[in-house]
Amino acid sequence: MWPTSRTHYAGRRVERAVAIEDLRRAAHRRLPAFVAEYLEGGAEREVTLARNRDAFSQRTLAPRALVDVSAVNLSTTLFGQTLPLPLVVAPTGLNGLLTDQGDLRLAAAASQAGVPFAQSMVSMATIDAVAARLHTPHWMQLYVLRDRDFVLHLIDRALAAHCSALVLTVDGPVYGNREWDRRHYVRPAVLGWPSRIETLAHPRWLADIWRRGRGPRFVNVEAFTGTRMSAPQTAHWLRERMDASLNWNDLAWLRERWPRLLIVKGLLAADDVRRAIDAGVDGVVLSNHGGRQLDLVGSPLDLLPEVASFAKGRIALLMDGGIRRGSDIAQALALGADAVLVGRAALYGLAAAGEDGAARALAILADELARTMALLGRPSVNALDETIFACEAEPRPATTNGRRSVRVA
Repeated sequence: MWPTSRTHYAGRRVERAVAIEDLRRAAHRRLPAFVAEYLEGGAEREVTLARNRDAFSQRTLAPRALVDVSAVNLSTTLFGQTLPLPLVVAPTGLNGLLTDQGDLRLAAAASQAGVPFAQSMVSMATIDAVAARLHTPHWMQLYVLRDRDFVLHLIDRALAAHCSALVLTVDGPVYGNREWDRRHYVRPAVLGWPSRIETLAHPRWLADIWRRGRGPRFVNVEAFTGTRMSAPQTAHWLRERMDASLNWNDLAWLRERWPRLLIVKGLLAADDVRRAIDAGVDGVVLSNHGGRQLDLVGSPLDLLPEVASFAKGRIALLMDGGIRRGSDIAQALALGADAVLVGRAALYGLAAAGEDGAARALAILADELARTMALLGRPSVNALDETIFACEAEPRPATTNGRRSVRVA
């Protein structure tokens, strides 16, 4: 008899989470609505947000039988360094709103898993503090502001902290129209009263966030401005100073000033990848910013085969967007990615249970990837290629994404 109802585990014992969705449900129970919306939401109708997930359902896998998979090897080489897992923790901002010292806890989980950690420019921990938590590669993400002195300041601090890579995000010349996020505010940086009152229903979250007697702040921005601002105020300050004139000449300028690995994140056109290669970058991340910038664009997964046909082996080819399963990682690698960046999946764990939750999220993805590879009959990452797919599935109608609630019981 099929059970009359199925429920995901959403409790505090993260070891009981068996899938990323369990951690997502637990995160939603703990977070106030405005924070959960920031974590989950996308731009406008959120079509791209849905496409990122749908892309992983379009292909049919074709397992090989009678292959020795007694020892599945998940390790890969990225930028000349061996990693135990083809995964990078993506740069994400405002993690201090998910849990106290969120960036440090997420970095510690990445270090425990042995994978690189990309720190966001709008993280809520200093570059030095994150570096102290890491025993794995430390990447620093950059948005370019009109004030180039800020860019040079951040570069100097990243070099001093021994960051091995700079990740330039290029898909944010203006802020995406995240309508559902905006509805929580009466004006920029000011929460409406319904959202304020709803927040009071989450005392455990409030006690955690304010345990140090102050809310989280963008300390790397404050180090440059010398001005103490609340997180919403600083976010507004940054939005007003984004450089919408950023162009290929600026990439050349940055290449001259950054002597280590340079990665460009946010490309969605093959011709742009070619130009990035010609500009001397070391890697690119195919990305639509998690569906949070321009709606109606395609999934990075679908662009991978075309880009891999000319970029594979010349630069590191990375992608992000919608990864929730180990089988998603396997598909990305088979289509040409050298590794994937994981954002929301790790943040669900972080929001649910701090460092332990983030570590559990990464462990779930690793376990699922190993199981997927074994069942496919591919005992190593290098054996993942387009032969894992059967004939292409018939195209499915585009998802019509009605509004979902960010609150999960």
